[in-house]
Amino acid sequence: MTNHATVYDVQERTGIPAHASVDRVCERLLDRAAPPRTDHPDAHLDETMATVVARYGDAVVREVIHRILVDGVPFRTAAADHDVAALDGVRIGTVATQVLSELNTGP
Repeated sequence: MTNHATVYDVQERTGIPAHASVDRVCERLLDRAAPPRTDHPDAHLDETMATVVARYGDAVVREVIHRILVDGVPFRTAAADHDVAALDGVRIGTVATQVLSELNTGP
């Protein structure tokens, strides 16, 4: 196990307005989860997030995302902090980091 923490280019960490905020990441993720896209290559991720949001609620998903992106907490640890199954924490973190990357590189 390493002592290296992952650092994400999220506005709350960098202070750079061009970087997406955690709120933007959460909104995009939650918007796509309700209802999930059906005609997109990443529709399976939307469906997965819809299931996770239904299981834990918007507020918990937002808190897990914040812990991951801003605090640099590993996916499974962020999940455990909120009584979320480790696998669901990995799912949340994976999709959130993908959305962050999309927002930071998109038009």
